[in-house]
Amino acid sequence: MFIQTEATPNPATLKFLPGRVVMPEGTFEAKTPEQGEVSPLAERLFAVPGVTGVFFGYDFVTVTKADGEWQHLKPAILGAIMEHFMTGAPLFANGYGVSQEDGEEFFDDADAATVETIKELLETRIRPAVAGDGGDITFRGFKDGTVYLVMKGACSGCPSSTATLRHGIQNLLRHFLPDVREVQAV
Repeated sequence: MFIQTEATPNPATLKFLPGRVVMPEGTFEAKTPEQGEVSPLAERLFAVPGVTGVFFGYDFVTVTKADGEWQHLKPAILGAIMEHFMTGAPLFANGYGVSQEDGEEFFDDADAATVETIKELLETRIRPAVAGDGGDITFRGFKDGTVYLVMKGACSGCPSSTATLRHGIQNLLRHFLPDVREVQAV
């Protein structure tokens, strides 16, 4: 098994591509070992000293570290991912569902058409680009011209996430939807 690695815009996060589907649908994020207990793979990754976050996307795993150098952590992380896939262990244990809810969406019914367009733009133009950087972004709400989004994986805590929100996503949404004034991370 050959696992590729890619840098992400977040220097504390590295993207691992095992060359197979990790999660056929949805995403999963664990920011603590306790949150990772639902996944044998996440448990293996959190067992590596210095690992502080795990994120699963369609065909990748991103790992976030607290300290230490990637050159020292990478072999143990690669070993944990390889061992997981070679043993054929399930990604989740005990019937854990693949979808993690970020909470209730909120928006006024009068804005339903705007929200539908926001979601379509997120799905077709923004999420694929963000996944390329090892993360995900989901719609949370829309109120008074402000779009609220949840950033996950490499995007969560990334030094360039504010620039991504302000200059990338905000400008794109404003271009298509004049009702959008700003974008904020929840």
